[in-house]
Order: sequence, then structure tokens, then C-alpha cells
Amino acid sequence: MVVALALGSAFLFGAMTVALRFALRAETGAGAAATLLAALVVSATAAGIEAAGHGLDVPSLWPFALAGLIAPGSSQILFTLAVREAGPSRASVVVGAAPLVAVTIALLFLHEPLRLPLVLGAVLIVGGGLALATERTRPEHVRTIGLVYAIATTLFFATRDNLVRHLADATTVQPLAAAATTMLAGTLVGLAYVRRLPTRRELRAFAPVGLCFGLSYVLLFEAYYRGRVTVVSPLVATESLWGVTLSAVFVRHDRIGRRVLLGALLIVGGGALIGAFR
Repeated sequence: MVVALALGSAFLFGAMTVALRFALRAETGAGAAATLLAALVVSATAAGIEAAGHGLDVPSLWPFALAGLIAPGSSQILFTLAVREAGPSRASVVVGAAPLVAVTIALLFLHEPLRLPLVLGAVLIVGGGLALATERTRPEHVRTIGLVYAIATTLFFATRDNLVRHLADATTVQPLAAAATTMLAGTLVGLAYVRRLPTRRELRAFAPVGLCFGLSYVLLFEAYYRGRVTVVSPLVATESLWGVTLSAVFVRHDRIGRRVLLGALLIVGGGALIGAFR
């Protein structure tokens, strides 16, 4: 079940990345906020159905609201900028390095043991990043600042993953209520960033993005409530391959060279190695 949930989340996140690229062609002003609003509707609906059967522990929700300030709040703003400046495939490849960051956080703060497979997995992920950074035939629309935004997004994702996993054991909050709470906090961050409500045109343009993102988030929380970070994070990192594959099919000008594909394979392979020998 954990594997299916994590892989489903990865596919939907990859689809969200490509949909985001198309939406940004139409409107860029409040894209992150519009995405978060649409995703909030999805996660809140799922949480309402869950609450009808399991109840709602409102006093225990506040830690998840704090987590939502990190991701999806700040992270979605940065990821939207990353896709705009670097394209969906390259942003996906960089974000695929999240298992390395997540495991590093676990080693430093949770005092988990350091093993050789973790080091080898880290080397593969770093190699994937270098393959992307040294790309020679980078399209004109790909800017270095976009890769920087993607790296920052990765840090927020990894922090969120460890925090949510910790809270899943420390509180009685159900997973979908937790997802909706983080999404609500994230939406408020997105609205504060643009300092206005999205227009109807922006909401229409980013509705498919938010739908994919909301469903991905629901599956992600269900996965983290059932499995450890070192299991779920590497599986979710396969969104890099989905992002690259879907981008190659649907975003014709986002040229996928050998280095981009190599980077995606190395990063996913490194994440899989970390997960297999956690």
C-alpha cells in the first residue's frame, strides 16, 4: 500500500509540473496562490469525507499548520519560479534529490546510523546534479536561477517530510486532516506573497495544476502515515522520471538531452539505493 501511494503521489507531482509549465504561459502573476487554492479544495474535500468517519482532532492540528508554512506554502512559490525559469524537466530532476536531503536531516537530527549504501546513494544523487549543471546544450529558456529555486524547494520538501513523519507518530490527527491543514496554511502564504486574490482567469489556468497537486498531496500524507521517510521519500523522488518523460511528450521546446536523462536516472537510482538499504 505504501509503495502504491508513494508512486501515485510521484506520478501526480510529475503531471503537476508539466501542467504548471502550460499554465505559466497564460498567466504568471498569482500562479502559486491559484494552485494552492485549487489544491486546498481537493484536500479539504478529502479531509471532510475522512472526518465524517473518524472525527476531527482540532486542537492537535496546529503543528501541521506550522509545517504548511514551509511546504506547500514557501515551497510551492519557489517551485513555480523554478519551473518558470528552468522548465519542468530540469526542475523535476533537481527536486528528485530530496531523499539525500531528507536522509541527511535524519542522520543529523534523528541520529540514524550512517551506512555505505547511503553514501553511495548520495554520490549518485550528486552525480545526477552535476550532470544537469554541466549540460552543454541547455535551451535558452533555462536559467541558472531556476535551478537555484529548485534546490531551495528540495530543502523545504525534505524538511516537511521529516516533520510530517514525526507528527504522524506524535499526534492523533488523521492524515487527510493533516494534509488539508498544511494546505490551508500554505494557501495563506501564497496569498500573502502575491497580496491579492487570483483572478478568474488565473484560477481557470491553474485549476488542473492544483487538482494534480492536491491529489498528490493527499496520497503523500497517506503514504507518510504508513511508512518511514527513508521508504517514502525515495519512491516519491521518481517524480523526476515522470516529470522528464511527460515533459518530453508534451513540452516540445523543453529539449531533453542525454545529460538531463542521465541526471534523472542517477538521482532516482540514488534515491532507490538509499531507500533499499535505509
